Amino acid sequence: MTEADVSAAVAAAIGGRRSVRGFVPRAVPEATLRQVLALASRAPSMTNTQPWKLRVLTGAARQRLVTALQAAHAAGAHSQAEYDYYPSEWVSPYLERRREIGWALYGLLGIAKGDRVAAHRQHARNYDFFGAPVGLIVTIDRVLGRGSWLDLGMFLQNVMIAARGAGLDTCPQAAFAFYADIIRAELAIPTSEVVVCGMALGYADPDEPANRLETPRAPVEAFATFLSE
Repeated sequence: MTEADVSAAVAAAIGGRRSVRGFVPRAVPEATLRQVLALASRAPSMTNTQPWKLRVLTGAARQRLVTALQAAHAAGAHSQAEYDYYPSEWVSPYLERRREIGWALYGLLGIAKGDRVAAHRQHARNYDFFGAPVGLIVTIDRVLGRGSWLDLGMFLQNVMIAARGAGLDTCPQAAFAFYADIIRAELAIPTSEVVVCGMALGYADPDEPANRLETPRAPVEAFATFLSE
């Protein structure tokens, strides 16, 4: 493979990554999962601490967690996340970006503004990993500091990019953090670990309306300052 081929493949994997919210029930071979995760583990980390931890759920193990979480969601029994994912106050431009993508998604799904029943039903799909055959639950040791969380984020990005290279799609899901107690009990996760998020992984459903969502990105000039002197 030439240097140009490598560059094109990397660009395609990064540029093609998106949050998929509908999957086909096609099993992912365990060997493929292991290859994706092994590649993702090349992410950098402080003094090579490699702070990421995963529970990889398929089959009956996945379904048991899905059943428990969907029941809790239906009953409105969620708890507080173990860390602050959302800001205490939304300010510009983050508020506008959040609203833009939220209404774009709901528009594709035919969910009208104020339709709480439909919104609740759509939110519940998080807890079925949007139908993906593989669900990942991500944790990190509680003793670690913020720097290790940055390392964890780079690992998760690697998982998503490596998945694209294997012809798979993903959806990182903070929604799981709000059911940490249930997840901890179902998966026997010790209290020494923080439940960070989940991730759906599988083959995208081309007929799912939500998968037509195209998220905009700010131009480079909006977030980068170039200094040369």
